[in-house]
Amino acid sequence: MRESSSLLVRGIVGVLVGLAALLWPGMTLAALVVVFAAYALLDGIANLITGFLRMRTQQRAWPFFVHGVVGVGAAALALFYPVLTAFTLVLFVAAWAIVTGTMQIVGAIRFRREMTGEWLLAASGTLSIAFGLLVFIFPSAGALTIAWMFGAFAAATGVVLIALAIRLRSAAPTA
Repeated sequence: MRESSSLLVRGIVGVLVGLAALLWPGMTLAALVVVFAAYALLDGIANLITGFLRMRTQQRAWPFFVHGVVGVGAAALALFYPVLTAFTLVLFVAAWAIVTGTMQIVGAIRFRREMTGEWLLAASGTLSIAFGLLVFIFPSAGALTIAWMFGAFAAATGVVLIALAIRLRSAAPTA
């Protein structure tokens, strides 16, 4: 029962995120760049503070300073060169989609005896891998196209996960 609920939530979130990305592709990419910049800046500042604190106690501080400077620098680059940042993030999303899809297919194969409808999990993994490959093959298709591809992927994967959740819930033994 828990697995089907988790899959249902993941599916609903996927559909909602996908629809948002399809409706507002520019905002989707801008949000990714801003979230990355904020994270890199905060991480960089935290490492700089750690470096200063370690200096006062005579501990090795230089790795924290380097990490901090790189984080602050990455945040500045993301804010001053958002197109380059968006392109780099697109490549990371492509890699993530391929790894995620592969793991979903592995999960479907490993648990085929323990669940029904495992082909739906494999289908979700296949969609993920296809999305990642398309992004790697056509990275210059434009940032808006990438956002639309992500939206279509998220929505399609969400629908597949919802179908799997319904199938698992209906196949679960009743107490």
